[in-house]
Amino acid sequence: MARHQGQMGIRRPPGDRVLTGFFFLVSLIFTVACLFPFIMVIIASFTEEGTLVREGYSLWPSRWSTDAYKAVLSGRALSNAYGVTVFVTLVGTTLSLLFTSLCAYAISGRMLRYRNVIAFIFYFTMLFSGGLVPWYILISRYLRLRNNVWVYILPALINPWNMFLLRNFFSTLPDSFRESAQIDGANEVTILARIVIPLSLPAMATIALFYGIVYWNSWLESLLFIDSNQKYEHLITLQYLIMRIIRNIEAAKTLSKQSTLPIPIPPAETIRYATTLLTIGPIILLYPFLQRYFIAGLKVGGVKG
Repeated sequence: MARHQGQMGIRRPPGDRVLTGFFFLVSLIFTVACLFPFIMVIIASFTEEGTLVREGYSLWPSRWSTDAYKAVLSGRALSNAYGVTVFVTLVGTTLSLLFTSLCAYAISGRMLRYRNVIAFIFYFTMLFSGGLVPWYILISRYLRLRNNVWVYILPALINPWNMFLLRNFFSTLPDSFRESAQIDGANEVTILARIVIPLSLPAMATIALFYGIVYWNSWLESLLFIDSNQKYEHLITLQYLIMRIIRNIEAAKTLSKQSTLPIPIPPAETIRYATTLLTIGPIILLYPFLQRYFIAGLKVGGVKG
């Protein structure tokens, strides 16, 4: 106890305290600099359109308005698109983690025959691609995923880069864990589910975040594989709906300049910021839950391959 009190009573030199305070000040300035654009986006989304055009950006605009959110949230299109995007993100991330971990575990061990050949096939797809036209023909004609919600998930089920990251992490686990489990009678599925994956939570969380962001931002599939009619309107994603809203507003602005009749135009500038908040909000809320795993998982690419 006396030793502990003596250590607690030690005072650091004034130079160390000044240096620590300087580091805290720099960190605070950097944090404010990172948060300031996001705060301005929030304020701009609640600013009246004319005020934003006349006065520019301000921390406290003279006139507030929620017209941008009313224009975006009107109707059921947004709720349907949100539902599709949430479904694609949750189901797609879960399935991608499952199949990616299976592939990574298979080629991380030494028992699989031709594992180097299989790894090269995955690696080859990272270097060369068939292009947009063969990809479109494969999905629409052979896989028959046109106007199907699975078109967002199945083509992006396994990302080779994420698979190699996960394989590298699996390779760092001691072989004694697997050997001990095999002696106790465990098969490969049991070893993966009960030993490898619980020990690889930082890597799994990092890969899950990577997959989640990709699935959440899906929009090209809606443009190419979902027909633009009322029958399949419920299959488009949030990102594509937001892009279409902004394009319609730009078209209305162009038409109003060419027409002599007054045409009502939604608030174009503030809608951009409102849609930004609506689309990135869930990802920002998800990150704090994965933060403790994410920092450790960033080291996954630096381990032996």
